[in-house]
Amino acid sequence: MGPIAGSPDPWAIFVSVPQSPSGPSAIESLALAATAAHLADQKKGTQVRVLELTESNRVTDFVVLASGQSRPQVRAMYEEIHSRLKAAGVRHARAEGLDLGWWILLDFGDVVVHLLQPEARQYYDLDGLFREAKEVDWKKEAQVELPAAKSRRARRAGGAG
Repeated sequence: MGPIAGSPDPWAIFVSVPQSPSGPSAIESLALAATAAHLADQKKGTQVRVLELTESNRVTDFVVLASGQSRPQVRAMYEEIHSRLKAAGVRHARAEGLDLGWWILLDFGDVVVHLLQPEARQYYDLDGLFREAKEVDWKKEAQVELPAAKSRRARRAGGAG
């Protein structure tokens, strides 16, 4: 299976993105990565990994990988990460792949989050690309303090995001 039109560019992670004052420079990168992993896990993401890149392969400090079994699940992981971190004052520089939901990339500068369907994860083999990275036990790491999640009813009434 080849790449799907509109999917994020797999090499986009190598583009330098300026950080905003409310971005990862304002909080510890590891806490941001652990929080993104935790939020993906809450939305039933599978194969959730946080990787600390080595000095020789450093394009960002941390990469978060998570798989979702369908477009709606990948999109739900994105919405959870985006809305909960936004509520905590954290903004990502950009997001790609939202229209298709095959692979969604959120770039926080020091942390890049990849949310992929299994076929995309296998095809692009980001796990292999970052095979020399140190795996972090994100469940044991401190997280960003998040405001309470809005209920579905509150999100529908006032909108989250």
